[in-house]
Amino acid sequence: MSTPLASPSPRSTYRLQISPSFTVDGALEVLPYLRDLGADWVYLSPMMASTSGSDHGYDVVDPTRVDEQRGGEGRLRRLAEAAHQAGMGVLLDAVPNHVGVADPRQNPWWWDVLREGQVSASAKMFDIDWAAGEGKVLLPVLGDGNETDSEAGLDQLRIEGETLRYYDHVFPLAEGSLDAGLTPREVHARQHYRLVPWRWADDRLNYRRFFAINELAAVRVEDPEVFAAVNAVTLRLLREGVVDGLRLDHVDGLADPGGYCARLHEATDGAHIVVEKILEPGEELPADWLVAGTTGYEALAVIDRVLTDPTGAEALDAAAGQRDPAREWAELTHHTRLTVARTQLGSEVNRLLRELGWADNVDVDARKEALNELLASLPVYRSYLPTGRASLEEAFAAVRARRPELAPVLDELHPILTDAEQPVARRFQQTSGAVMAKGVEDSAFYRYTRLSSLNEVGGDPSRFAVDLDEYHRAQSQRQAETPHAMTALSTHDTKRSEDVRARIAVLSECSADWATQLEQLHRAAPQYDRTFAKLFWETLLGVWPADGTAPDTERLADYAVKAAREAGTATTWTDPDDDVEQALIRAAEAATAGTGPVREILQHVSDRISEAGARNQLVMRFLHLVNPGAPDVYQGTETVFPTLVDPDNRRSVDFTSRASALRRLEEQPPTAWTLPDDVDDAKLLITARTLRLRRDHPALFTRYAPAEVVGAQADRVIASHRGEAVAVAGRWWLERYWDDTAVVLPEREFVDAFTGTRIDARQHRVAPVAQLLEHLPVALLIPASHTLTPKSQS
Repeated sequence: MSTPLASPSPRSTYRLQISPSFTVDGALEVLPYLRDLGADWVYLSPMMASTSGSDHGYDVVDPTRVDEQRGGEGRLRRLAEAAHQAGMGVLLDAVPNHVGVADPRQNPWWWDVLREGQVSASAKMFDIDWAAGEGKVLLPVLGDGNETDSEAGLDQLRIEGETLRYYDHVFPLAEGSLDAGLTPREVHARQHYRLVPWRWADDRLNYRRFFAINELAAVRVEDPEVFAAVNAVTLRLLREGVVDGLRLDHVDGLADPGGYCARLHEATDGAHIVVEKILEPGEELPADWLVAGTTGYEALAVIDRVLTDPTGAEALDAAAGQRDPAREWAELTHHTRLTVARTQLGSEVNRLLRELGWADNVDVDARKEALNELLASLPVYRSYLPTGRASLEEAFAAVRARRPELAPVLDELHPILTDAEQPVARRFQQTSGAVMAKGVEDSAFYRYTRLSSLNEVGGDPSRFAVDLDEYHRAQSQRQAETPHAMTALSTHDTKRSEDVRARIAVLSECSADWATQLEQLHRAAPQYDRTFAKLFWETLLGVWPADGTAPDTERLADYAVKAAREAGTATTWTDPDDDVEQALIRAAEAATAGTGPVREILQHVSDRISEAGARNQLVMRFLHLVNPGAPDVYQGTETVFPTLVDPDNRRSVDFTSRASALRRLEEQPPTAWTLPDDVDDAKLLITARTLRLRRDHPALFTRYAPAEVVGAQADRVIASHRGEAVAVAGRWWLERYWDDTAVVLPEREFVDAFTGTRIDARQHRVAPVAQLLEHLPVALLIPASHTLTPKSQS
């Protein structure tokens, strides 16, 4: 039997988090299940050698070899061979922006730089400002010191063999630096690095990082030699047919993202590539990037908002204390980004000053503040010069209006930062994305709570909902421009998984009642910040089990403390407030207690939204699967899998039970559904049937056009022509009536891929929604002549 060929671009992907506890051997074991599920390509998290014990793999320490703790190259090849034998492709997550340096011993490039300094053959790999460190790399690992000596921690140094040690930190010794009679502190002074207090990271570091993470040092892939070294194994695996395509992590951190993508496109003979790129509403991926598209956060944002009832905005805004949501969001995000630029990313801003030649200028404060304000005012993550100049001009105009006293400095900056050939302009672009991510995703998202399901990566929470016209326009544009881009619903970076957001969205349908219940929660378990408390309670309702049991107390308490520290309004990572955090822990305990007012209030609301939430979970997954693009199913989410921000969203998945459930559904397809009780089975069946059709019958999904819906409840129906298939979904499920609402179908006979119900539209082209959605909240109508694929085709 000949080996089926993988499609040149995936029709869908299934994301697996490969880790020391779930290696490629584990992936190989679940591959038959993924094939039966309908996944077209298997999508692997980073596979290059990472920090020992890393469960995510984004802290690559050696990109020149496949990670042995994840299975090694030999086993990766066996997985790829099995995938290809099954007709599946392999998509690999690549990390071009940075490497892990938490333990220098594990990173041969970093170890060599620390040992040999600027003359190291590896020095070119890293983005280090040697002059700013007086020829040394500054490493922020020391404690706070004392009043007379900020570097008193150096007294704790000790020498062991050819290494210098500070508690658990181990560093190399430069050749000839270890002379007899020298103290460890004196030996330290002779190294090519300088250990400094950890707080110096905010404004004195001289190497570029990933965001504000000192343990991730950026690499210079814009240099051809560095590009070749970082990508050598990845490109070899592509050339040898082990992997078929790439997902590129954090391209906004690169000096020239478009140029990097172009070099990869050429080096891979046009292999399928998608980029992790957050697009703000209305923003488009630069047209000259030679990639299939993004990883799909913009698609996620639209799906979330089409399922949010706009009539709930007024009551939810009042409950959050918001009067002008758009203005308040703009002011908040400006403030949080400005704070990040002034603090956590101050080292990066100071680097910009040095490259401008302004670091020693008498007006350095004004110049630094102008840069801070520009970084805080950019309307997108990054301006891509020259094509993205308009967004940079918008930032200049905003700062001129807000801070007229900075006009002279802005006049000096404008011709420099708008010139794509200026090195400092490129560095400014690299910095702006980090400021946006830290200021918005990791701060403002925890402070602004109109409806917490909207506070998601790729989304603008001030945009409460989208109407059907906007939704359909977005899908039509996606089909026309990026039909092979990835579409996401849950990822390793989402703040809340799809199933959590789907339940929270139902609160927009009962907003007045939720506002009343929220007031009772504020009285029953008062918190330091009512805005944050609203986010916390909504998140709890999102993860609340539909069977009436409570979530795990410790899990909720851990989330509450992490979220509060990210919000930074009363407790922070660097200055935690025990009183604030203990109040949150007590709230989590009260929520999950067997009895008591907090538990009773939450259970009341959960019971009310439970069935509608289950239907929303199915609709959200269905839209994700049938919309244009290649849907990515994040591991475990083929059934209800309510997870929170990392590391919660990297929890292990019980593939055995899912495979067993899929076999059961194939052998005995349900004839009726009871929600929410059957939501796991329903989601699994919808996922499998749709993925199989997209993989095995791609002609069903070749175009996108809104389907005509008539009747009193037409606004509650999302219907589209996807080629030969017609997709129908209901929304706002607290109300279950459809009146005379119907979908106008082409003149042919259809069968619902999920229920097997036949719809004969040859004489009566108007199909009642009450009939189409009698059993499930979604219907996928395919020509009756098509045969459903009960199991995988081989």
